[in-house]
Amino acid sequence: MKALIIDDERLARKELMSLLEEHREIEVVGEASNADEADDLITKLQPDLLFLDIQMPGKTGFELLEMLDNVPKVIFTTAYDEYAIKAFEVSALDYLLKPIQPERLQESIKKIEKIEASEMITGTGENRKLGLEDQVFVKDGDKCWFVKLTDIRLFESDGNYIKVYFDKYKPMIHKSLNALDDKLDSRHFFRASRKHIINLSWVEGIETWFNGGLMVKLRGDEKVEVSRRQAARFKDMMSL
Repeated sequence: MKALIIDDERLARKELMSLLEEHREIEVVGEASNADEADDLITKLQPDLLFLDIQMPGKTGFELLEMLDNVPKVIFTTAYDEYAIKAFEVSALDYLLKPIQPERLQESIKKIEKIEASEMITGTGENRKLGLEDQVFVKDGDKCWFVKLTDIRLFESDGNYIKVYFDKYKPMIHKSLNALDDKLDSRHFFRASRKHIINLSWVEGIETWFNGGLMVKLRGDEKVEVSRRQAARFKDMMSL
């Protein structure tokens, strides 16, 4: 598994690198001292796992995750209990308190191996479309989540933001719906209109609507109008 270490403290990176030498299943492919440097390396190296410090000069670890279209697995590393608790609340793979203890690192790696064994392997590469098993990081105010795309039923444009519908939440992210549409796998996500992208696996019902359009009901009770322009394509995809 390819890993990237992101920490503004050189000694902390060196210490973690040394500890990881005992775990041959983890290949450290690079290290970064700040979020912008990490962003470039993630695009270039496509790591499977990030060991990510939260508090760094400039952008925080959370802000880095907001920059990414597809978020790898994440283990937070921090010297502060308050951030460790927050990391746990956003469903990170795990968190490690500094100084990192070898036993805790081993527990984290075992957790990774268990998750890896249960997941289907997907293609990699910069141009790969995002599928249902990929995850995104969503932050809205003080709340943040790691969300698999399979759990997101609807994306809705709202000015310069996108409202993300999953579970009982509807947080906003600062992205363009057009840019997101280009990243998503069209086999699973459908651009219903200028304002909406729907997850096809959440479609519960379809009925004809005004002017040749369609009204789609999603599990979760949202209703989304499919424009007349998109209705024929939608029918083909859903084998109507």
